[in-house]
Amino acid sequence: MQHFRTVFDIEPSQNKINHTTKILSLGSCFSENIGEKLLYYKLPVIINPFGILYNPESVANSIDILLENKQFSDADLFEYNSVWNSFYHHSRFSDIDKQYCLQKINTSINNAANHLKKTRFLLITLGTSWVYKYKKNGQIVSNCHKIPAKEFLRFKLSTEHIVKRFSNTFDTLLQQNTDINIVFTVSPIRHLKDGAHENQLSKSTLLLAIDELTKKYSKINYFPSYELIMDDLRDYRFYTDDMIHPSQQAVEYIWNKFKNVFINKQTNNFFKQIEDINRALQHRSFQPKSEAHRKFLKKTLEKINTLEEQLKGVSFDKEKNILLRQFNNT
Repeated sequence: MQHFRTVFDIEPSQNKINHTTKILSLGSCFSENIGEKLLYYKLPVIINPFGILYNPESVANSIDILLENKQFSDADLFEYNSVWNSFYHHSRFSDIDKQYCLQKINTSINNAANHLKKTRFLLITLGTSWVYKYKKNGQIVSNCHKIPAKEFLRFKLSTEHIVKRFSNTFDTLLQQNTDINIVFTVSPIRHLKDGAHENQLSKSTLLLAIDELTKKYSKINYFPSYELIMDDLRDYRFYTDDMIHPSQQAVEYIWNKFKNVFINKQTNNFFKQIEDINRALQHRSFQPKSEAHRKFLKKTLEKINTLEEQLKGVSFDKEKNILLRQFNNT
């Protein structure tokens, strides 16, 4: 027996990502894991402009808002425990100052709405099909903002509802942006607060709905991050201490699979150069004022300048400023 785990191949995508490919990543905290990787390698990505979203209804709502470029007003907020919140947004947008809360929300929406018009890859990571409906207005919320559970009706969306809800959104999206590619994935994060069996039912519902959508739309693909954790790695050592979230090692494994599927060969080579530069930035010399260290800094700056010439429009100003400060202090 050569393998002690289930290894499976993922067919490379015909549509590839490079440094001119605008990307929008929406969904659960796993979407942020992948989004941060894309950001690290200098790709033009916006990550969760509404904050972390877990359920399909909230993700579809957020896309609708971006397509409309809806600007929020006082009427879209509510106050709870002296903090202003939006049921469409994560608590990172909440604030004790109502106007500042609105400013954060509307700035994020406006930036993401403009970005979506030219987005080539929309990455959607769904976490759960369980939702919470606020009894007072019937709204399915993206975040309960610590309002007591008795104020909400909790239920699981059906496969049919998810397919219909996304279809309504995608019909409009694909009319406005004919170049967009939509990549679904299901978060490997375990929602054990729903219950072990309920979590499996929830993930199964998401998988069935996505399968229907991939059959319906040629622009939709599925990336099996959930299966990579559950069927390939399949071991608790690939989880963090809470036994719920994937470990950094697991995220790296899935990211490498994602690269093989969606990142073109030349861009992968640029990734290696960016890694070299970041490693150089983390280097701490025992003799920071030595001539050898000055040469090291100068060589790294030359690498950055060469890479900037190759990647027109990609900024390395932050990295250059760090190196120049070190160089001026030698």
